[in-house]
Amino acid sequence: MDTGIIDTLSWVITIAVLAAILLPQMFKILREYERAVVFRLGKFQHVKGPGLIFLIPFIDKIERVDMRVLTINVERQEVITKDNVTVNVDAITFFRVIDAEQAIIQVERYIEATTWLAQTTLRSIVGQVELDELLANREKINKKIQEIIDRQTDPWGIKVVSVEVRDVVLPENMKRAMARQAETERDRRAKVINAEGEFQAATRLVEAAEMMQTAPIALQLRYLQTMSEVAEENTSYAFFPLPMDFLEAFKAMGINTDEINGGDENE
Repeated sequence: MDTGIIDTLSWVITIAVLAAILLPQMFKILREYERAVVFRLGKFQHVKGPGLIFLIPFIDKIERVDMRVLTINVERQEVITKDNVTVNVDAITFFRVIDAEQAIIQVERYIEATTWLAQTTLRSIVGQVELDELLANREKINKKIQEIIDRQTDPWGIKVVSVEVRDVVLPENMKRAMARQAETERDRRAKVINAEGEFQAATRLVEAAEMMQTAPIALQLRYLQTMSEVAEENTSYAFFPLPMDFLEAFKAMGINTDEINGGDENE
């Protein structure tokens, strides 16, 4: 084989090997949601991306940062509330990197750091509230946890989007106690409603009596209406209608029925 051809093949192979080694070091392609924090000889240079970026081989090093919203599943924690009730709670934390430079330089493994911070904050906040507040005001507790985590991660270039307390697991004895409490509360409300109804009915009866006293004809109409209602039912009773003014004749004669009854008792 000709020596010139061998030399040419040697150069081609050498160039191909160098290209295979250098090109991946010189060019990087970043997706739309990625950023590259560039370090040159160990010193921060700038943040690049997305798209095609150029680097100096073996001198520039990059750290890729995902700018999308990330999710942290805070594992179930056993926490004692302010009123000394042991509960198991877990939560989900949503956050995103807003400053890639700070996320890489200011903290080591920002995802892990945020995870531990969310877990610690969850235990701290739940321990400061009572069980009833934890169950009834979960939105308020979520907001408070979010504000605390966001305030501490702000120097890291991380924004906490939201925190959701996902589940609160109570001991079985506490569940039974709460069920008894709820049943007692329902009984109390039923008695109050019943008493309120009796009070309103008595008030209406007093008003009706006062109205009939001022308008005697109303009593006569009510008497006739009652007779009509009873007559519609299939009963074995026989009613003899007595005029309402029947006793007025005795009053005109001066006869007092109370005195008659009293006289009978004395005898």
